[in-house]
Amino acid sequence: MRHIPRKRFGQNFLVDPRITEDILRAIHPRRDDVMVEIGPGLGALTRPLLRSLNHLHVVEIDRDLVERLRGEFPEEKLTVHSADALAFDFSTLGKNLRVIGNLPYNISTPLLFHLSQFMDYILDMHFMLQKEVVARMVAVPSTPDYGRLSVMLQCRFKMEQVFIVPPDCFRPVPKVESAVVRMIPHRQLVAADRETSFASIVAAAFSQRRKTLRNTLRDYLKPEDYEVLGIDSGKRAENLSVAQFAAIAEHVNEMM
Repeated sequence: MRHIPRKRFGQNFLVDPRITEDILRAIHPRRDDVMVEIGPGLGALTRPLLRSLNHLHVVEIDRDLVERLRGEFPEEKLTVHSADALAFDFSTLGKNLRVIGNLPYNISTPLLFHLSQFMDYILDMHFMLQKEVVARMVAVPSTPDYGRLSVMLQCRFKMEQVFIVPPDCFRPVPKVESAVVRMIPHRQLVAADRETSFASIVAAAFSQRRKTLRNTLRDYLKPEDYEVLGIDSGKRAENLSVAQFAAIAEHVNEMM
């Protein structure tokens, strides 16, 4: 049966088999992998994944697609979780998860932050996202794309853009290009009990990009603190590395 894409779910379905093959080569699924696909949609990735895996989990919010998937694939091969990925507890699926998905543009950033809570359970993640979002994720300091998203994700993940996906590979055709990004958890630069203050400091620093740190972080640091940290207060947030933001958070917590 024909499925009409729903705007409220941000549905743009992948229809180009060449891109599907490129994604499979990038993730190299192995038979015993514990893999979960977010937003399987019409199954463009689901079908080839099941040819390589013993079993696959999928998380789908659209109830019509849930029923369609359950009717097409046997339960022993595919477990369909009828749920909103933004509220789904990925820890219930076990350890060493490999997460994949063509993420809706309208929820991609909050979903990435939600998944960050489960990094101890995740082996790697591969997502198709809006190209501009991926550019911000992998950006380096002192570049226009480097910002809050870059810092908050890079403190948890090593990331790289894998390849670009043109708009005509989807139906309906989006107005923007997409890109596939690889995310691998690494040793977190910020301790668990420092995460809240780290997030607040990063948000404050980037709240007014053109202002210097002495202005944006005046509620956190005094002139002498910059000397201790070895950071120039005349710099802007975009000039600091993730490690420097982590050092600021550590210093602020030590003073509390």
